[in-house]
Amino acid sequence: MDTDKQSQAMGQGAEPAQAQQVGDGRMEGQGTGQQGAAAAGAAGTRNVGVLTPPVDVIEDAGGITLLADIPGVSRENLHLRLEAHSLTIEGALSLDIPQDMQSRYAEVRHQHYERTFALSRDLDGAQATAELAQGVLKIRIPKTQQAAPRKIPVSAAPR
Repeated sequence: MDTDKQSQAMGQGAEPAQAQQVGDGRMEGQGTGQQGAAAAGAAGTRNVGVLTPPVDVIEDAGGITLLADIPGVSRENLHLRLEAHSLTIEGALSLDIPQDMQSRYAEVRHQHYERTFALSRDLDGAQATAELAQGVLKIRIPKTQQAAPRKIPVSAAPR
């Protein structure tokens, strides 16, 4: 999807990075563990921060579909929040270490995903659906009845 269509799908005239990061002030790459090597703490863990999951936004005549890549996050550790005209995806990944083993260094053991999107007023958040399969979160948000395209019947004029 090109930049203009992506901005329209989310109802923004702004650049996609700005529209996608409503309220948290981060731009792509910030808070994603891409800041370079962080110093290992005493417990042998790396402070990675919040990861920004990659997302595809697909628009059709009936609404938008978001596909977010959140590998390892279970349904129980996934939280979607819809407030006014913004959607927030949050997820946590926690890998357990077997009791007979001890962690020496861990970068993946505890991860937190978060991403917020500004939504168009033409989308009906109350009708949103979500499903998680093989690490991919699929969120479908239909357009409101007023915004959905519709056919206008043409009748014959009275004689």
